[in-house]
Amino acid sequence: MATLEECRAAIGKVSERIAELDPAERRKHIVERTVAITVTDVDTVFDMRLTADGMQDITEREPGESAQRAQVGVTLASDDLVALAEDRLDAGKALLGGRVKLDASFSDLMRLRRLL
Repeated sequence: MATLEECRAAIGKVSERIAELDPAERRKHIVERTVAITVTDVDTVFDMRLTADGMQDITEREPGESAQRAQVGVTLASDDLVALAEDRLDAGKALLGGRVKLDASFSDLMRLRRLL
């Protein structure tokens, strides 16, 4: 099980990876969305905004705390979050295998697919 600090670092890596993309590609594929990442084994939800500049306004809360519903929801274990961020886990296989659960509109899923 990854620590909470490792989960924070993993989200930072994903944000850095987004920032490294060509600006034209980012504008083409990233539409600003609110995102909630629920990390089941550390009982934490990371709320943030996905922007063309990466993840912004990252906050943490307990799963039971009320919050505005995010446009994109991701649920996974801490080890899977870290493995995805480090490219050790294929996002498509993780989704199909049930290790990662996404709650998003069809158009958001298609955009995310291009980024993952």
